[in-house]
Amino acid sequence: MRKVVSFMHISLDGYATDENGGMDWILVDEEMFEYASDRTKEADTALYGRKTYEIMENYWPTAADQPNPTKHDIEHAHWYNQVAKVIVSRTLTDTERPHTAIISENLPDEIRLIKRQKGREIIMFGSPSLTHSLMDENLVDDLWLFINPIILGKGIQLFKNPKNKIHLHLLTSKSFASGVVCLHYEIKPGE
Repeated sequence: MRKVVSFMHISLDGYATDENGGMDWILVDEEMFEYASDRTKEADTALYGRKTYEIMENYWPTAADQPNPTKHDIEHAHWYNQVAKVIVSRTLTDTERPHTAIISENLPDEIRLIKRQKGREIIMFGSPSLTHSLMDENLVDDLWLFINPIILGKGIQLFKNPKNKIHLHLLTSKSFASGVVCLHYEIKPGE
């Protein structure tokens, strides 16, 4: 069975966006990109909510072709253009991008079907609402939380009213020079 792995930047008080949906408070640098890149290479499927997909689609397809691209831009653009993408959306009905599918209904069943297919990991970047929905159905296996040194006080909470208790097992932790700390948890359903 394939794993669903969620990568999420959050504030110290657990918000994935500020109260206006903004993410300009997120700290990212080459050190973090290098660390996350090793993990990304384990996935052959990317799972996005519509909003996150639109952000990604506006940048990554041509990121490597821009003037003076970084090593991360080149590597991640190549990965992005090759990986199978699954977008969860009730409003997006068609995409002409290759390797792209849309799930608009029966989300838990569709994700279970994808998890049973051959392949490597399924990775989610951002998409807090999608993460909420999948965690409620016990469909997220690992959390990679990049905790930023900021307290927002308001915004979209990552862990908003879960249906059940969620037990976590810490696998690794890493602190970065920026002050961000990455905690990698395995979700232990039913404990």
